[in-house]
Amino acid sequence: MNRWLTASKSQLIESLQAGISPQRLALTLALGFAIGCLPVIGIPTALCAMLAIGLRLNFPAIQVANYLAMPLQLVLILPFVRMGGWMFSSGQQYRLATTPMHASLIGMLRASGNVASHTLAAWLVIAGPMVLLMTLVLTPVLQRVPALASERGE
Repeated sequence: MNRWLTASKSQLIESLQAGISPQRLALTLALGFAIGCLPVIGIPTALCAMLAIGLRLNFPAIQVANYLAMPLQLVLILPFVRMGGWMFSSGQQYRLATTPMHASLIGMLRASGNVASHTLAAWLVIAGPMVLLMTLVLTPVLQRVPALASERGE
């Protein structure tokens, strides 16, 4: 069992570092975590995959951060809805819940689209600074990891 655990740990470290500098790994983890908090269920995994491929980021690292953020994603949906309603002073999140069932389909779609766009705007306001802050905090931490220090040329 101990041999298996050591081999698994070694393989995980190899996958996560995979020729990447501590700064780039910190950015990858921060982006994965921020996207993992996106208040739309099912979208973050695909978005992280596209971002990893497009920006040539470490695929396993961004997905690990994304999956770690998933419980937080569920917890943050309602605060993002409320923040979006507050940002746009619309109260749309409450109108959607009180829209009568006999209302037109177009009206219901319009109301839910407004709530979704306001919620995503609230997430964007939080996600940008969160990525910057997490990158700044994680970089010095990752620079202290011996396996990653060799990528800096030390």
